Amino acid sequence: MEEGCFVKQLPPGFQFCPTDEELVLHFLYPKSSLVPCYPNIIPDLDPHLLHPWELDGKALLSGKCYFFFSQMMENRVLENWYWKQLDMEEPILGAASGKKVGVKKLLEFYIGEAPFGIKTNWLMQEYHLCNCNWGSHYYKTKVDCSKWVVCKVEEKKGNAQSLIYSDDDGSELSWLDEMFLSLDDDDLDDTSSSHIHLFNTIC
Repeated sequence: MEEGCFVKQLPPGFQFCPTDEELVLHFLYPKSSLVPCYPNIIPDLDPHLLHPWELDGKALLSGKCYFFFSQMMENRVLENWYWKQLDMEEPILGAASGKKVGVKKLLEFYIGEAPFGIKTNWLMQEYHLCNCNWGSHYYKTKVDCSKWVVCKVEEKKGNAQSLIYSDDDGSELSWLDEMFLSLDDDDLDDTSSSHIHLFNTIC
């Protein structure tokens, strides 16, 4: 995609709040069928090259959610971090037809080497086309259902490791600082050499 073809930030007062069906019908399907999307505001990104906290200024931000297109990932595991898919899929049904038009998958972001990484609060919803025949009469073009997905990423508040938070004096601590503060002595003794190597590499 050429630089400047999309709007990364919405104007003040505007929010991008599509339903699951709208994401599939009005954004993912046109993208997969090479039909111009209106408005063309969702960028193409490669999740392999970016940590989720690096999406700011690159993905479309609306509220606390980041939106972007990605080519479908066969392997979500990298050297020092990975996205782990949960064993669940949610069907997306067309409101008018009641037919299944897409599938939503949920993934969690982990820091460290798989499968022993540390879970963070970052979640990604990945939207897939499941059947391109339902829209062929609408767009009149060939669609590759297996190539593109829409990703929606956000940081949830919970018990998993947050990546940045404030200390008592107001200063921000990195996720590495928070990780060490959350470990007790036994956990520190049990920390594997692979994780120690990871910390040294990042620092």
